Amino acid sequence: MTLALIAALPFIGALFPGLMIRAGRNACALSAGWATLAALILLIIDSTAVWRGEVVVYRIDWMPLLGLNANFMLDGLGLLFATMILGIGLLIILYARFYLSREDPMGQFYTYLMLFQGAMLGIVLSDNILMLVIFWELTSLSSFLLIGYWKHTAAGRQGARMALATTGLGGLALIGGMLLLGEAAGSYDISEILTRKDAVQASPLYVPALLLILLGAFTKSAQFPFHFWLPRAMAAPTPVSAYLHSATMVKAGLFLMARLWPVLSGTEWWFYLVATTGLLTMVIGAKIAIYQDDLKGLLAYSTVSHLGLITMLLGFGTTAATTAAMFHIINHTVFKAALFMTAGIVDHEAHTRSIKRLGGLRTLMPITATLAIITALSMAGIPLLNGFLSKELMLEEAAHTDWRGNPWIVPVLATIGAGLSAAYSFRYIAHVFLGPVRDDYPSKPHDPPFGMWAAPAFLSVLVIVIGIFPQATVGDFLNVVADSATGQHLHLHKLKIWHGVTPALIMSMIATVIGLLIVVAFAPLDRLWHATPKPDAKPIFEAIICGLHAACGKVSNAMHDGRLTRYLAIFAAVTVAGGLYAYSYGSHTPGTRAMLTPTMVDYIGTILVAASTIAIMTYHRSRLLVLVLIGINGLIVSVIFVRLSAPDLAMTQVTVEVVTLILMLLALHFLPKHTPRESSPLRVGRDMLIAGSAGVAVAALAWALMTRDVDSISGYFLANSKPEGGGTNVVNVILVDFRGYDTFGEIIVLGIAALLIYALEEALMEGRASRKLANWVHDMRYSKDRHPLMMVIATRLMMPISLMVGVYIFLRGHNDPGGGFIAGLVVAIALLMQYMASGFSWASERIRIPYHGLIGWGVLIAGLTGIGAWFNNLPFLTSAFGYVHFPPIEEFELATAMGFDLGVFLTVVGAVMLALYSLSRSARRTGESVNVSPMDYDPSAIEPPEEETR
Repeated sequence: MTLALIAALPFIGALFPGLMIRAGRNACALSAGWATLAALILLIIDSTAVWRGEVVVYRIDWMPLLGLNANFMLDGLGLLFATMILGIGLLIILYARFYLSREDPMGQFYTYLMLFQGAMLGIVLSDNILMLVIFWELTSLSSFLLIGYWKHTAAGRQGARMALATTGLGGLALIGGMLLLGEAAGSYDISEILTRKDAVQASPLYVPALLLILLGAFTKSAQFPFHFWLPRAMAAPTPVSAYLHSATMVKAGLFLMARLWPVLSGTEWWFYLVATTGLLTMVIGAKIAIYQDDLKGLLAYSTVSHLGLITMLLGFGTTAATTAAMFHIINHTVFKAALFMTAGIVDHEAHTRSIKRLGGLRTLMPITATLAIITALSMAGIPLLNGFLSKELMLEEAAHTDWRGNPWIVPVLATIGAGLSAAYSFRYIAHVFLGPVRDDYPSKPHDPPFGMWAAPAFLSVLVIVIGIFPQATVGDFLNVVADSATGQHLHLHKLKIWHGVTPALIMSMIATVIGLLIVVAFAPLDRLWHATPKPDAKPIFEAIICGLHAACGKVSNAMHDGRLTRYLAIFAAVTVAGGLYAYSYGSHTPGTRAMLTPTMVDYIGTILVAASTIAIMTYHRSRLLVLVLIGINGLIVSVIFVRLSAPDLAMTQVTVEVVTLILMLLALHFLPKHTPRESSPLRVGRDMLIAGSAGVAVAALAWALMTRDVDSISGYFLANSKPEGGGTNVVNVILVDFRGYDTFGEIIVLGIAALLIYALEEALMEGRASRKLANWVHDMRYSKDRHPLMMVIATRLMMPISLMVGVYIFLRGHNDPGGGFIAGLVVAIALLMQYMASGFSWASERIRIPYHGLIGWGVLIAGLTGIGAWFNNLPFLTSAFGYVHFPPIEEFELATAMGFDLGVFLTVVGAVMLALYSLSRSARRTGESVNVSPMDYDPSAIEPPEEETR
């Protein structure tokens, strides 16, 4: 339970900043910080078991038969990333409080930040790959909001769009890869998948799953050639850059590769895809970083380079390389978050991020300069700082790695990458903080308040402490993390600064010299860099997006011309063609199931259905007549349901037909009485051919199914409806228990449909459509007796009876025909009749029901009823029931399914009445008057005749 609470706390914390900003900026920051701190404390409590080598698991069965489980897992790897997310998040909350100006909506910022934090925690704590994918997409959406936080700037909007498009593309690939992985492993639970390496790698799905999963990881972690989005995202505020692009979001791809390392690594596919991509990214990102003029741009490309370094280590496929990757994740998070914060301080105080306009800041900003120099030297890999230790481990692994049988390619490129990394680190120090003080700063630089430099100072202390005392600080923790990442119990050597003169030390010294030489010769190299033509990712990305948009527009305009008949024709033709192909190449044998003996009712019903259908086709241009004929068809279908012993379906069919007829009559109010003749004889013939083929195909399929003896699940429902669901009405038990998830989705769709009708009607009430409607109503004529007295009286008498019937049907639904859906339709019909009898305006003044609210409360009650099962360790929407006896009342049953049925009832009533409300608004727009009484006249307003004068 604690793990679920840890994952939920940031989402809960996201509710408060928007409200607390009214109490001040400090209260706003504290409202975000308490959730992060509470989650961190709970994580520390749970970590004690992880330190002992255990795995903390919390399971929530959602739909276990489909592998959809909301399971959480905390092991060493999850602990590492969760600690980074919450620990750095707490520092960012402090830093942002002093960084953001008063013009920035701080409440909105912290809300977005907490949403992102919760999504990242969900990724690293998930024990189900499908749930992980959901949180993965949430990180893309929430990071889009954070990157585009300064929405008034074009760079912010473009950076957010580029990040969302790139990571969203990878997210789509990841969904496919995870589904394939789950299919290959036979489970969607990560803890199960990690134990089935042989089965996964022997499966033909291994390669496509690997390619899709790596595409998702590479786009999220900005690996070449998807590295271009990360520098563009630097348009976000510095707290966002320090959090997303050094410690969290870009680490999500690394986490995914590390999480699945035990099951996916160890093959040539893994090595050449992952290690090569990481090596190229490391070198390319480092080279570009050297020549960046923007402070955050330099740090962004350096992040790309270090992400490539970690990816390369994971790609080597050895336990030692993976351990080095875990160590560098820790070190990179610490020094890079601090570097971003110091860059933000410089920008905040000097009002520029251009390196060419800076220099000499060590004198003006001594505290900031000290922090920046320490962390930059760590990034360069200088001894006695934490970055040196993991860089040495990386070079050691690279020195012993062959690529296509060549032992020199990887070590040489790794050394070059380390040298370029040292170069941009030295340039960051020399060109920003060293040199003479200038007199042309955009604003006079000075150190910020303590609140702004406290967070990077804390991280800088960690850089030094880990660098000098590695084993005492992170040694044991690294063992726990490495064991978890590799799936093996490793006996690691203790971390220490000096390993003697090794190939890694020599490579490190060469890299440091390369970095110093590049900085010394920077001016001519910089001119050469800018004089050399090179591709720019931004225009390429924009050109691709514009090209795709234009191409998709052409295809869409050609395929979607707004005619429903065309869509139906394409759909029906393709479906029939696919079925005919399957039938032609399959084996077909006649069914052996005996037919039922038809009765006179069957013959009469068949003749009526055929006759009404022919009449619909013949008189289809008369809309009102066709509507009546369709209603007859529906009533005949309800008789068929009764004939086949399905009273619930019959009741549902009748009530649906009544509601549909009433709403369609209102809709016909806005349409011409007759359909204009548009179809040519050729088109009529085409449509008849397609429709006839589809009808024959459906009839043949129905015949084939009903004449065969098949194993059906209906026997299970009949046998378990009473003992498992507590009800004898099998249909209702299926809807609210066995298949409750389907019903839950259906009421959501129903509510969405009603809201869409309302939204479309809103559009009709404004703009050109509204003017057309206003011009059209001048030709309309209304009856002088729009609300007949007998109809008004009849509906008044029917109202309480209908409501009582609705309540009765609702209460009996679990054991007899009825239920929330039918009861909702009955009550809706009762309300509809009131509106029809006296007009919508008169009735709405007396029936003050918020129909939007009914839909919302219905879905909420149904959802909460389903969630309640979790507290009994049961799957979502598993109902519980019991029997109660209150003398002198006989024993009766109480079931939690009643709560779910209540949600269905409210949603149905709200959806139907909201649709009526939408249509009636347009009707009143056409000029319908509002009654002052239930009828068209007010008796009290009639003056008595004057007495005749005698």
